[in-house]
Amino acid sequence: MAIEVQIAVTVVYSAKPRTVAERVLLLPVGCTVAQALQASGWLDGPDRDSLAAAGQGVWGRKVPLTHVLKDQDRLEIYRPLTVDPKVARRERFVGQGAKKAAGLFAQRRAGAKAGY
Repeated sequence: MAIEVQIAVTVVYSAKPRTVAERVLLLPVGCTVAQALQASGWLDGPDRDSLAAAGQGVWGRKVPLTHVLKDQDRLEIYRPLTVDPKVARRERFVGQGAKKAAGLFAQRRAGAKAGY
């Protein structure tokens, strides 16, 4: 009697900001990203085309659909950006203003060194 070895892979997807859905899948050893996405069931939904176009990654690094998964991998399904990060930063700066005490080091402790 042969024992089939399986790996546990967590598939994570965030359909909108501040919401995360995840599924833990038991897959056979040697399973690829494409097979894991198919097994997750998220590619069967109405936003299937946008999921495929946005890309996917393992632990924050983009990988192709042919990437072989390992035990305890976290497969992330990315969504397309809605705002260019450079534009968003410019808009935040305009709202924040060019005050002297604005930005990362706005609140310093009394007697602290500059920049700390």
